[in-house]
Amino acid sequence: MDIIYIRDLKIDTVIGVFDWERQITQTISFDIDMATDIRKAAASDELKDTLDYKAVSKRLIEFVSGSDFQLVETLAERICEIIMAEFSVPWVRLRLNKKGALRGANDVGVLIERGNAGL
Repeated sequence: MDIIYIRDLKIDTVIGVFDWERQITQTISFDIDMATDIRKAAASDELKDTLDYKAVSKRLIEFVSGSDFQLVETLAERICEIIMAEFSVPWVRLRLNKKGALRGANDVGVLIERGNAGL
């Protein structure tokens, strides 16, 4: 298994359960690991033969910026579903960070894995 990853992808969105959170946008940060097999791309040196992390990023920016979930758990689950279904990724690990959500803590969020790591 090879992994293509995206680190610290920041996207502004409406998220939260409190009334004041429903009135503002907050910046969410994502770390994403996606299983793939890079051998074909390495042999051909062609973008069409690999997992296009720019396309993944653009799709997630579009989705997250237009969403308005209450829970980070729901947002994380939907993102994994998109990555796996739309980009044929068999396994994904997603770390979602909602900085500033908890006084006294630097980071707070969720870390989830979905799918089968063995290609």
